[in-house]
Amino acid sequence: MAVQELTQDNFESTITGNGIVILDFWAPWCGPCQQFAPTFEEASGKHDDVVFAKVNTDEEQGIAGAFQIRSIPTLMIFRDQIIVFSQPGVLSGGQLDEVLGKVRELDMDQVRADIERQQQEAQQAGGA
Repeated sequence: MAVQELTQDNFESTITGNGIVILDFWAPWCGPCQQFAPTFEEASGKHDDVVFAKVNTDEEQGIAGAFQIRSIPTLMIFRDQIIVFSQPGVLSGGQLDEVLGKVRELDMDQVRADIERQQQEAQQAGGA
């Protein structure tokens, strides 16, 4: 599957319309980003169930700002519209495959329950 370019126009539909989406936040002037690009492209051909997308942080500053991207490259993975992985830096092809395998194995009902519990705890702490 080809790597998509994400913009303000297609960001939300890409995240909401797909089960697993991996984002590569990058910039054209970033050496490590350029080094990682072939690895990301190669992985996109091996994982047909995953949408691989790139966000150019120079052109899409609104998206980068919304996710508080402070270092590039940064990888972020959504599963069922929930961020389940976010990490700055470069991964090897093997590491990327391993992370995607773990994302597939997640029990999303448990993830949603954990998020709900954390939100309730935060509300209780804030109101106390």
